[in-house]
Amino acid sequence: MSEQSPYAIESDKLTKRFEHVTAVDGVDLAVGYGEIFGLIGPDGAGKTTLIRLLATVIPPTAGTARVLGYDITRDQESIRADVGYMPQRFSLYGDLSVWENLNFFADVHGVRGKEREERLKRLLAFARLERFRDRRARYLSGGMQKKLALACALVHHPRLLLLDEPTTGVDPVSRREFWDILAELLAQGVTILVSTPYMDEAERCTRVGLMYQGNILVQDTPEAIIARVPGHLLEIHILPGEDGRLPMRRARDIVAQVEGVSHVQAHGDQLRAFVDQPDAILPRLRRALDQGGIPYNAIQPGRPHLEDAFIHMMSNNKKVISGR
Repeated sequence: MSEQSPYAIESDKLTKRFEHVTAVDGVDLAVGYGEIFGLIGPDGAGKTTLIRLLATVIPPTAGTARVLGYDITRDQESIRADVGYMPQRFSLYGDLSVWENLNFFADVHGVRGKEREERLKRLLAFARLERFRDRRARYLSGGMQKKLALACALVHHPRLLLLDEPTTGVDPVSRREFWDILAELLAQGVTILVSTPYMDEAERCTRVGLMYQGNILVQDTPEAIIARVPGHLLEIHILPGEDGRLPMRRARDIVAQVEGVSHVQAHGDQLRAFVDQPDAILPRLRRALDQGGIPYNAIQPGRPHLEDAFIHMMSNNKKVISGR
């Protein structure tokens, strides 16, 4: 093993094909030691396949990758000994209790001796599951199942965690608790690569990679990626019409046709419009909304989000690798 590289994960033109489908298409990825790297993208972008390649669950079709200095095709056992992998559907054993699941994974990873019980107790406390030690896994809430899955992935003290959408389907409070646990792991020096469909989670990462159609469009800090969004953002707060409903679809269509507006998104009762010259376009927007009979109470500058950057890059479908 060599750790001369500053990267815990490095890939060069990593590719995976399934018959006529290219799920991962020549990905160059760099994840530094001691960072939390967020992988985001729509369903079918290739995130799960990329993580499975790095976890040595499946072999690549082409290209290379090194994980913690090990080659993914030659050093699979060494990688598995040092990596904790949590797939989307983690196979907990529903008939086993929380404590029995932890013991099972300790057996799988060869964790034995005096240290074993102490380590499992620490993980139980770390995952906030002490009160549920004897509860069968099938009767845990979704959030508690995710935390148990993470604890099982940590049984062998991995230096790198590969987490595939670990908070999907759990409530907001459990999501927040799960990310608090990840922050504690990061402070302990564990490197984390996590895929997530939630942009608020992605913005908590050290760096993120935006994945689309098997490619990574960009990898950089969330702030740097947001700064790539062209133009200025205007937020338009739409009011209910006479029928009491928000005319969001009609308002979006009207705003999108205004000259100088690049793209429009609807968020709740708000339209987010990207424009080149706010001072010049603002009167046009007001006139278009008034003529279209759209009630609104404010048009004000806004702050772009990571989702805005991602939508812009997907629409242009440019492969840009930076921040390495």
